[in-house]
Amino acid sequence: MMAGPLDTTFIQLINQHLNIAHKVARIYFLDADEQQDVKQEMMYQLWRSYASFDGRSKFSTWMYRVCLNTALTFWKKNKKEKKERLAPGHQQIPDVVSTDQDETIALLQEAITNLSSVNKAIVLLYLEDMSYDEIASVTGLSRSNVSVRLVRIRKELEIQLRSKL
Repeated sequence: MMAGPLDTTFIQLINQHLNIAHKVARIYFLDADEQQDVKQEMMYQLWRSYASFDGRSKFSTWMYRVCLNTALTFWKKNKKEKKERLAPGHQQIPDVVSTDQDETIALLQEAITNLSSVNKAIVLLYLEDMSYDEIASVTGLSRSNVSVRLVRIRKELEIQLRSKL
């Protein structure tokens, strides 16, 4: 079966912005298998909801929204399943950041993983040089709430990093 014009357009747009899915997966999941699983789910959700993309925002903004929502849903589902699989009194061993990364970047990544899920999304979008308005559009927060949260996030990350250094 040949791909239609909508299929071709969708594939081209996804390929242009595939790094969005990779970044979102990396910020919410340290395990490579979980990253792969969530990226597959993201692609499915993007394809499923592509018809609802109306072009009022940039494709990348819409893709961030879908990928973040998918990652959050996947994260909550996996968190619940992991708790159910562990025996009572058994503690999960935390994932370790790879040793080939620069120590400061590794510490920052670890600090970011300790943020709430919404704050992780805000940091990710901020690091992508998105404007406050774009971040608000993706997260559903107000522009002023994004601004206030970024100030608080910076302080929280600074405190975490100072305690590690």
